[in-house]
Amino acid sequence: MNKYLKVFSNKKMLATLLLGFSGGLPLALATGATIQAWLTEAKIDTATIGYFALIGLPYATKFLWAPFLDSIHLPFLGLRRGWMFVAQLGLFATTMGMAFMNPAEHLDKFALLAFFVAFFSASQDIAIDAYRTEILDTKEELGAGASTYVTGYRIAGVVSGGLALVMADFMSWREVYMVMAGINLIGMITILMSPEPNIKRPPKTFK
Repeated sequence: MNKYLKVFSNKKMLATLLLGFSGGLPLALATGATIQAWLTEAKIDTATIGYFALIGLPYATKFLWAPFLDSIHLPFLGLRRGWMFVAQLGLFATTMGMAFMNPAEHLDKFALLAFFVAFFSASQDIAIDAYRTEILDTKEELGAGASTYVTGYRIAGVVSGGLALVMADFMSWREVYMVMAGINLIGMITILMSPEPNIKRPPKTFK
């Protein structure tokens, strides 16, 4: 028992929890209940809202550009943290862009921004999955890290889903999405404070 308690008290678990939170936060904002509620309030017809489900395609097709993220080294923060940080910047910019967009007047631009939220979110998932696989050294850490990551992911779903909908009763959708964009700072700080994993054999070619 002490062995498992020691694993969960590891600082790596805190980073994994917060990265899980960062990974789960954009989902409801781009493809889930939160964006659907905003579109419904904006009087967007049901068929069009249904088409917004296609925005989630980057989550299903992220394996197509995963090799690029695994091979292209950015000139800062290392292979894993560099891509995570770029994804976080993209999420902040596109979520903030959605905040200042009225879907009733500019639905096409609003949908494009939501698509890029999903794209940056899926790209972040690629980098985070690689990062936590490499940063967690033992079998016990891998198991604990998986459960910790999912816990953070689910907490984020409650925040960007349930909490955001509650907030919408007291403030505008613009303000809700601005708050959600600001919460991305948690992920940015976590990335800056976390160590870069020691990659023993970094890939040299796409093959």
